Amino acid sequence: MTTRRTSLKATLGLLLPSIGTALLSSPGTARAQGFPSKPVRVVTPFPAGSGPDAALRLVSEQLSKKWGQQVVIDNKPGGNGFIAISAFKQGTTDGHDLVQLDNNHLTTHPHSFSKLPFDPERDFTPLRMLLRTWFFVAVATDSPYKTVDDIVTAAKASPGKVNYGSWFTGSPGHMGALKLQSMKEAQMTHIPFRDFGQLYAAVASKEVDWALGSVASAGSLERAGKLRFIALAGPTRDPLYPNVPSTSESASTKGFEISGWTALAGAGGMGPALRDQLSADIAGALAAPEVVERYRTLGYEAPLLDPRALAELIKRESRSWSETIRMANLKLD
Repeated sequence: MTTRRTSLKATLGLLLPSIGTALLSSPGTARAQGFPSKPVRVVTPFPAGSGPDAALRLVSEQLSKKWGQQVVIDNKPGGNGFIAISAFKQGTTDGHDLVQLDNNHLTTHPHSFSKLPFDPERDFTPLRMLLRTWFFVAVATDSPYKTVDDIVTAAKASPGKVNYGSWFTGSPGHMGALKLQSMKEAQMTHIPFRDFGQLYAAVASKEVDWALGSVASAGSLERAGKLRFIALAGPTRDPLYPNVPSTSESASTKGFEISGWTALAGAGGMGPALRDQLSADIAGALAAPEVVERYRTLGYEAPLLDPRALAELIKRESRSWSETIRMANLKLD
């Protein structure tokens, strides 16, 4: 018995180092342990100074500290995000090139464009949601509309007369209004603008009847008394605006929930070890007190979705938006 035990220990003593070496040399594990070996580039379709860009820079500062490598933000706005995505696809596939994507790129573009220069499933590995913001229904301070039901009632009484604005055709603000029209079988007129400033100035002057807006994009005009938030198209009230009801509180608007979110992604086919390491590091950056506090002031949240949960969310939202886009007969190309 003693001889057998001694022999087994000796055998294990020989095997364990070999097993450990094999595990460390496996492709996924090696890439995870060797990352990052140089500066990391994050390509973003958002312009410098925008809310999503500000959030990305906050997180990138934390990642730079953790990784001991510079995280470089590469802003490439325009072209429905296609410019940034093209630049990302020309980069490395080992995690040293990442991309910030929003829900439009992953859930609505596949249905609103006949042909895309990327494959949402094949070309990206979802890592972690970076931010999510729910949208308020904004009207002018002296607007006659007090509730979402008021807008719907007016739209049904005079089809096409009520108008709404968004920051571009196919934007979350546009898609959200299409969803409301689909839910209520109401017809309204869309007026696209070039940027947030023009849009909300038009709402404030009643050139446009209403628009969807976030704390980051429309909050300053609301605080200045030029806009009024009549509802939050979300599941619960916003802590920053506790007096503004959520659409979930009324049976007539329940289900009208519109959010904008961005996520960080790596190249398609990324190994699970590297994917999970990146996801965990991003989650750690999002949990930093200074990031949490800044997110609070911007009206952002960072849902704790691991890569698998994020991928499932993308699939669910894509299926939901496909029906809204089909009914609106929306084509952006």
